[in-house]
Amino acid sequence: MKKILIVIPARFGSTRLPGKPLLKIAGREMLLRVADIAQDVCLSNEHCRFVVATDNEQIGELCEQHNIDFQYTSEHCKSGTERCFDLIEKLDYQPDFIINLQGDNPLCPPWFIQSLIDSWSQSDVGEVFTPFVRLTWPELDTLREVKQVTPFSGTTVQVAKNMCALSFSKNIIPAIRKEEQWKGETEFSPVLRHIGLYGYTFDALKAYLSMEESHYEKCEGLEQMRFIENAIPVKMVEVSYQGRDGMSGVDSPEDIQRAEKIIAENGEFDIEQL
Repeated sequence: MKKILIVIPARFGSTRLPGKPLLKIAGREMLLRVADIAQDVCLSNEHCRFVVATDNEQIGELCEQHNIDFQYTSEHCKSGTERCFDLIEKLDYQPDFIINLQGDNPLCPPWFIQSLIDSWSQSDVGEVFTPFVRLTWPELDTLREVKQVTPFSGTTVQVAKNMCALSFSKNIIPAIRKEEQWKGETEFSPVLRHIGLYGYTFDALKAYLSMEESHYEKCEGLEQMRFIENAIPVKMVEVSYQGRDGMSGVDSPEDIQRAEKIIAENGEFDIEQL
C-alpha cells in the first residue's frame, strides 16, 4: 500500500519577501492557497495526506486557525528539500513518495501534482520527478521581459531523449541560433520552463541529504542540480496550464502583482476552500 505525502515547506525568513507565506494574494494568505491545492490532490488519491513544514510560530498559528496539519522543523534547513526530510524524520511512518509543494507556489494547478504522482506510479525511470512546460515564442518573449526586471525569476531546463533532465539554469537555455528560421518552422520554441514542484522517492530524498552542496547548485542557487551532479535521474514530466496563464512561484513584490493579475483574468481554481 503506497503512501504519498505532500509536504509544504513554509519559511518565514525570505530575504526579499519576509513573512512570504503569510502575505495575501487577492485577499487570501499565500499559504492557505497552497494548502487548498494540496487538499484537492489528497481527496483524489488514496493514502495521500499533506502537512506544512515550518520553523515559524506565526505560520503554525495560521495552520491551527484553519485546521491544517503542520510540523515544526529545524531553523537550520537551507532549502525546501532539507525541510521535507527534516519533517519526515519526525513522522512515525515512512512515505513512499514525497511531493515538495513550496509554500510560495499559490498558482500551482492541482493537475501538475497529479501528473507527478501518475508518472511515479507508472514509470521505471527516475527517482526525482518534476514538471516542465514548453514555451511558445510569445511566452519566451514574455520570460525574457520578466528577466529584465527580476533576472532570477524563472528556471529553464534541458531534457534528454529519455525525458531525464540534463541541466537547469536561471539563464534561458538553450541559446538559439537562427531564431527567425526556428519561428517559421514550429509554434513552440526549444526553451522548456521548469516548474518548481518536486516528487521524490524516499531513497532519493535521503540520498540528497547525505551529499554535499554541489558546484552548479552553488552557482545557480538551484538545489535540484545536486541530483544531476550526483547522477540521480530527474524525470521531467510535461504539463500544460490548460489555457490558464501560469507562474511557478512568488519571489518578489512584482510576482505578487503578477499572481493577482492572473487570478483576476483567469479566475480561481475550482477548489473547495478548507
